Amino acid sequence: MADARNDEVQVIPGPVQLAVPMAFTACWAWAMWRMPAFLMIFTEPGATVDALARRYGAINALDWVALAGVCVFAVLGVMTVRRAPMEFEDWGMFDRLAVFIGRVTMILIAALVLVMVYEVVLRYVFERPTLWANEMSLWMAGFIFILSGLYAMQQRSHIRIYLLYDMLPKTLQRACDVISTILIVTFAFFLFYGGYGEAAAKFARWETFDTAFDPPIPATLKPMVLIVVTLVAFQAIANLIRDWNTEPVVHTAADDIDPDEIARLKKAVGAE
Repeated sequence: MADARNDEVQVIPGPVQLAVPMAFTACWAWAMWRMPAFLMIFTEPGATVDALARRYGAINALDWVALAGVCVFAVLGVMTVRRAPMEFEDWGMFDRLAVFIGRVTMILIAALVLVMVYEVVLRYVFERPTLWANEMSLWMAGFIFILSGLYAMQQRSHIRIYLLYDMLPKTLQRACDVISTILIVTFAFFLFYGGYGEAAAKFARWETFDTAFDPPIPATLKPMVLIVVTLVAFQAIANLIRDWNTEPVVHTAADDIDPDEIARLKKAVGAE
């Protein structure tokens, strides 16, 4: 796997760094919303298919373009993503996938804020609240919560207690890392094993939220939990391999301070 230490550090996001995640998110959102049209191709005729056909209609050329865009922009995003100054330095190819998903999560956060602002303005300024903004916010927040876990694992920014870990020699630290990785992989295996049947059933019948807007929250979030937890397990293995020969690090409260951010704040207030 290629080492990202030689990659360009992206101080200011370039056009590609913004355009590719945004294009991927747009294609993914369209393909997700129109997923019943794809399901009808592979599902036997029946009451469920008839109900989906009445609501979503048959598949069209734009649906195929969006699906192709998901694949194209995913590959392009993984290959072109660049490290920001505050991000973890040592990457492999699997790390690039996690970081790109992190970029997509950031786009979703911005979109979620726009939806909430739109609803607040309509509700309290024009007194014309929408029927879809609340469920859309819940749907997007669910994806953000799930996807951000993979990025947090890649950045080693999940909750860890170093009080005893830092006191151990490197050999025992490796043992602790192996045990924690085994526990993560075991959890992911049994979660996938126990939840696959329910997730597949909800996806196959395209279970919705049963509201006025009626988004397919159960049909999409249940499978996404299993997919992302599986990716987290692989990321944990990748972290273990890449951190195996690193020098022991002593963690302090200063680790939570970003020097670049402090320098920008000092410049903004005119401090020396």
